[in-house]
Amino acid sequence: MADDAQIAQVRRFNRTVTERVGVLHDHYLGLDRPIGEARLLWEIGADDAGRDVRRLRERLGLDSGYMSRLLRALTADGLVAVRPNPRDRRVRTARLTAAGRAERALLERHSDTLAGTLLEPLNSAQRGRLVAAMAEVERLLTAATVTLDAVDPGHPDARSCLTSYFAEMRESFETGFDPALSLLPDAGELRPPHGVFLVARLHGEPVGCAGLKLPADAPAEIKRMWVEPRVRGLGLARRFLAELEDRAARHGHDRLRLDTNKALTTAIGLYRAYGFDEVAAFNDEPYAHHWFEKRVTGPAPEDAAGRRLT
Repeated sequence: MADDAQIAQVRRFNRTVTERVGVLHDHYLGLDRPIGEARLLWEIGADDAGRDVRRLRERLGLDSGYMSRLLRALTADGLVAVRPNPRDRRVRTARLTAAGRAERALLERHSDTLAGTLLEPLNSAQRGRLVAAMAEVERLLTAATVTLDAVDPGHPDARSCLTSYFAEMRESFETGFDPALSLLPDAGELRPPHGVFLVARLHGEPVGCAGLKLPADAPAEIKRMWVEPRVRGLGLARRFLAELEDRAARHGHDRLRLDTNKALTTAIGLYRAYGFDEVAAFNDEPYAHHWFEKRVTGPAPEDAAGRRLT
């Protein structure tokens, strides 16, 4: 858990940023609307395709009531049109009107000007340090935004991740990859109480998955762990391992296993760094060249409110 000094620093950072970028004003960037409306205008985008309203809400982390108020305000000003999707009328799509595209272009210019005013007072070395620090903060905040949810293996997000996983394996393995030849777990093995299947989501979009088999008479086994390339480097694979180990411990398992292909050198390095030891083959997986096992540590203790004391 974060300590008091860390929390105080985060709060100071938040106050500095909100003041410096002008989000405390109703007329953000000198335009005639608050930051919520301006950000939604920018997020809808200037292309003709528009954006799914539900996806927009998930992307911005807004509740449906507030999103509806923002859309009503932009629609009343003639900047946005919201229509049912012709292929599925349950889905609403928001598109910018001509006036909306013009205001978004103005918003872009004002945003560039604001960014310039943040950098201009600094010398070249300071600008480089600030931009590098901003990139690191963005990366870490993005990592903190990713959620892990247990879902049914048949959930559309689970199927989407597995389809991408299989496609990457076909490209990566010397022999290609055919799911029909692999020792894929039956979906029932990844449903409670026999197992669990996790999906990682960033702004509501699936970006990774991992399964855990929890057999009664054998060690717990990790299956089908995959992270989308664009979010690699955020520590998500290690986070999957920690969560699966914790779940294995809570189900009474003292060992955790996995197998992997020799082509996945980055994954192999991660497993070793995380404490897995290479062992003799424990299955007949045709695509495996390495088998690993780790002694499971117990789950972190909890306080009276049920919060993990980590």
